Amino acid sequence: MEGTKEKKMKILCLHGFRTSGSFLKKQISKWEPSIFAQFDMDFPDGIFPAGGKSDIEGIFPPPYFEWFQYDKDFTEYTNLEECISYLCEYITTKGPFDGFLGFSQGATLSALLLGYQAQGKVLKDHPPMKLFVSISGAKFRDPSICEVAYKDPIKVKSVHFIGAKDWLKLPSEDLATAFDNPLIIRHPQGHTVPRLDEVAIEQLQSWTAEILQCNNNCAVENKHEMENGEAKAEFEEKNAEEACKIHNHEKSAINTNNREPEVVDAASA
Repeated sequence: MEGTKEKKMKILCLHGFRTSGSFLKKQISKWEPSIFAQFDMDFPDGIFPAGGKSDIEGIFPPPYFEWFQYDKDFTEYTNLEECISYLCEYITTKGPFDGFLGFSQGATLSALLLGYQAQGKVLKDHPPMKLFVSISGAKFRDPSICEVAYKDPIKVKSVHFIGAKDWLKLPSEDLATAFDNPLIIRHPQGHTVPRLDEVAIEQLQSWTAEILQCNNNCAVENKHEMENGEAKAEFEEKNAEEACKIHNHEKSAINTNNREPEVVDAASA
């Protein structure tokens, strides 16, 4: 029998405010390549062109993008609903996806989508997401969003990178509490995709290995269930055919027994 190639798990990677998918891809490339070697990573650009100066000007070439806009208190948002609709459509048409990786605005947005999916607000027909890598993420502060997205612990395997010098350190801590049994990896850096030391690399490798193993086990179980279902259906079909043959045979026998006997003229005998 010919072997089939294992399908990789797919991760949607959302960049930070006024950067780009290409920049996030470059940032993640600093990490040990084996960590995500068995995943397909998709790095789209934000839906809107940057509406102002980017912090990476002179570091990485434009164009730059943003997912939505917000006020200084991060309590009012512009174009957020349009962004959510765009990403849900993207996920549906380009997926299915197994999870998110996000930095800053991208991580904040990813967590929102995970919470909304868990509450049945978005992606109702998409398989439940399984994993989330958050780097400098935060919660939304609008109460109407919080009451839905973070209503219950989000049961997605999550890892949260929190920097000691990150201006979003406390919000990142708070976001981690929204998830069920989160893994927290701390680093001494600021608001950036950090370079990982050996301990962090081992933690992340173990985390991804566990997810891959769980996913493979589920795939095997689903395959067995499908095979058992097909075998059961084939067995039931054969039984139905046999039952039909027996029924037709019995019906034929009854018709023969009920037939009037043939009268023979004695004179002609």
